[in-house]
Amino acid sequence: MAPASLALRRALRDGLVGHAPLVEVLGGPKIWDEPPRDAAFPYVTLGEARVTDWSTGSSSGHEHALTLHVWSRQGGQTEAQVVAGEIIAALEQVPIEPVGQRLVNLRFATADIRREDDGRTFHGVVRFRAVTEPA
Repeated sequence: MAPASLALRRALRDGLVGHAPLVEVLGGPKIWDEPPRDAAFPYVTLGEARVTDWSTGSSSGHEHALTLHVWSRQGGQTEAQVVAGEIIAALEQVPIEPVGQRLVNLRFATADIRREDDGRTFHGVVRFRAVTEPA
């Protein structure tokens, strides 16, 4: 289970970093598993991942529920909305090739933008569903 999930996370990050419009709105390839303490806004973090068995009687596979987080402090929701939109566009356009896995399916599920309790940070939560099988 872990190798499929890790391979998919790495491939997603590589795909996002390779999508020029997303990198442009972020002001650089600011897509991290854990952001540096002094990370400049906006940026994206790889969030929660849930993996379930998707095997059939004749083949093995995994279903992945993936969450990406958008962090912005630009006044209002606009910047967070733009970044979330570029994430969705990137994952519809760029090839995602997890090492040792075949990506069967990758679909956008939901996106939410909300103001954090500090009153100045906007937090976008973008969720995807993916299915992989061993290559």
